Amino acid sequence: MTLPRPAPAVDLPGAPRWLPGGHAQTIWPALYARAHAGARPQWRRERWSTPDADFIDADWLLPDRDTAPPPTGAPLLVLFHGLEGSSGSHYALAFADWARRHGWGMVVPHFRGCSGSINLAPRAYHSGDHAEIGWMLDQIAHRHTGPRVAVGVSMGGNALMCWAAEAGDAATRQVQAVAAVCSPLDLGAAGHAIGQGVNGRIYTPMFLRTMKPKALSKLAQFPGLFDARRLQAARNLHEFDNLFTAPLHGYRDADDYWRRAAALPRLGAIRLPALLINPRNDPFVPSASFDGITGLPPHLHWWRPAHGGHVGFASGRLPGHLHALPRAVMGWMRPHAGL
Repeated sequence: MTLPRPAPAVDLPGAPRWLPGGHAQTIWPALYARAHAGARPQWRRERWSTPDADFIDADWLLPDRDTAPPPTGAPLLVLFHGLEGSSGSHYALAFADWARRHGWGMVVPHFRGCSGSINLAPRAYHSGDHAEIGWMLDQIAHRHTGPRVAVGVSMGGNALMCWAAEAGDAATRQVQAVAAVCSPLDLGAAGHAIGQGVNGRIYTPMFLRTMKPKALSKLAQFPGLFDARRLQAARNLHEFDNLFTAPLHGYRDADDYWRRAAALPRLGAIRLPALLINPRNDPFVPSASFDGITGLPPHLHWWRPAHGGHVGFASGRLPGHLHALPRAVMGWMRPHAGL
């Protein structure tokens, strides 16, 4: 079986003329484009105790003053954030704005250490953490009995697709459909790309600026966990993952982690409707790493638009807005989830 013809991303407009190129389409939307209309979405935090004596913080979307609460049994959007993301990320706010305007509930379960509180266990989070995704979805299923769909952004999308593949037919007990937006499904290709050239000068320092202090906080909790001097000297994600992410989560080294945690080789095992969106000009995720992929099931739809950057998709006049991405993703979700 060959790759199904990608479903046309008819609801994802081309980039505005004032925002050319993948870097501009990545950076501007995150900093300046309007993520929501009206008041900023607000959240209610809930802390879940994990089986390993740790916790997960989940943020549930609150209705604003001009919006009625979702009715009992309303569908729920579960959003898994990207590397160092949270419910305050621009894409999370854009999806929250869509949810409250369409009568949906929404929850953002934070990966460990990403909610603003350092977690308690000698571990953090990683791109292939399908067991953690499954546990989070279990908690949500106990709290919300209506229809549920899940969207993973960047790293969160890779982890979500790993879970969907591992769960197989059982995945439909938790969610009706899944989507991954700008996800590094080939972790090795993406990991090396983000450390080179312009990427290495702009994005790598941005991520390490928060990742290193979190790792050092973990070392303060558990002395001897890793070499602090070497971690502070890490210049890219490969070096960071080699010292911290890989050994803390059972991988031999960064290369072993990137190989075994990548969702790309597992996509054929996904049994529920799934959407992948990977712009061809995403500076984090090399488009060429997906060329020639075969053997994917017909219920997996892959949109590869020419523009969008990394989780950008700004449209309209300056300063732009972020309505297009949630509108396109959720427009696909509703019929595929039977909603």
